[in-house]
Amino acid sequence: MRYPVPDLPLGSWRESVTEVEKSRFITWLCHAPDVAAFESLLAEARRVHPTASHHCSAFIAGPPGEQNAIGFSDDGEPGGTAGRPMFQVLEGAGLGQVGCVVTRYFGGTKLGTGGLARAYAQAVAKALDGLPRREVIERSTLRLKVGFAGEAEARAWLESRDVPVEAADYASDGVLLSVGWPSDVEVDLTPLEARLRGNLTLLGTP
Repeated sequence: MRYPVPDLPLGSWRESVTEVEKSRFITWLCHAPDVAAFESLLAEARRVHPTASHHCSAFIAGPPGEQNAIGFSDDGEPGGTAGRPMFQVLEGAGLGQVGCVVTRYFGGTKLGTGGLARAYAQAVAKALDGLPRREVIERSTLRLKVGFAGEAEARAWLESRDVPVEAADYASDGVLLSVGWPSDVEVDLTPLEARLRGNLTLLGTP
């Protein structure tokens, strides 16, 4: 599976500000490959804005469509007016591994449930606009055994197909290469086997 994620260093975030009826909505977006990364963002938002009215949040700590490592919170706003709309915007963007916190400073004018839901959704959408992204490729580890003479050829063939060599173990009878094969690509080593004149053995996963 291949999907976009925020191209942001861990521990950093993208910030934007939206104002609706004098209420300020400060949105923080981060790369969240796990729940802990999102929780760090939420803790930092609370630390930086200790007097804010609410710190609403949503995250997808996995690929798009993830069912387990997800969550959202209204943090005291009326039920369903903040966290869920935020989550729906993230989900609709097709992003994975993303965390979001919207900090609200109440401006004195009540927005109503519909107005709140729209405001939180708009705050997230604004932060997503222009967000730098990169592609994540889910991979499975395969182990390939080749002769010493064929190692360079095998590495070149793998590199040409964007298959990284994760480890190499040398023995008396050859080299064991652990490679990250894209999980959405069928394993077909026939061309490499032909190049190595059959001097290739697929040992499977570790």
